[in-house]
Amino acid sequence: MLALYWILVAVMVVGIVGAVVPAIPGISLIAIAIFIWGLVKGFGSVSIALAVALVLLLASVGIDFLATYYGAKRAGASKWGQIGALVGLIVGFLGLLPALPVGGPILGMLVGPLLGALLGEFLYRRDLGLAAKAALGIVVGSLVGNLIQGVLAIATVAIFLWTTLPNAG
Repeated sequence: MLALYWILVAVMVVGIVGAVVPAIPGISLIAIAIFIWGLVKGFGSVSIALAVALVLLLASVGIDFLATYYGAKRAGASKWGQIGALVGLIVGFLGLLPALPVGGPILGMLVGPLLGALLGEFLYRRDLGLAAKAALGIVVGSLVGNLIQGVLAIATVAIFLWTTLPNAG
């Protein structure tokens, strides 16, 4: 039973990483691990942690959207830049997967949105300076959102550990 507990905590650590790194499950992975522990030990033992995880799971979607939107708006980005960033994320992840199987997808997830937003904005505005500023705003907003999600994921795991560790064995 104790081994399962620490395996689930390890899964939650992967969830913390996923909250910051795109394309890896984040808070949802943490919520699933808490749910599994609830199945094993009873949901009364995880009710607070599970409630926090579910609230933060819903909030993380909004935080991600709002942070990216605010960064884009602040930098004067258009919908073209936002769509370009999304396409760049997908193409960067999938495009560098076969080329660089180790580190390629992560590099693609970092560079792809910037290049996609830059291209989208340039197609819309035909001004490279404005396009670069807008693309940078989108990426910075997205990174800030990911950092906030990472902090929330750490808080969720801390609450789980605080409420369950004394009775984990």
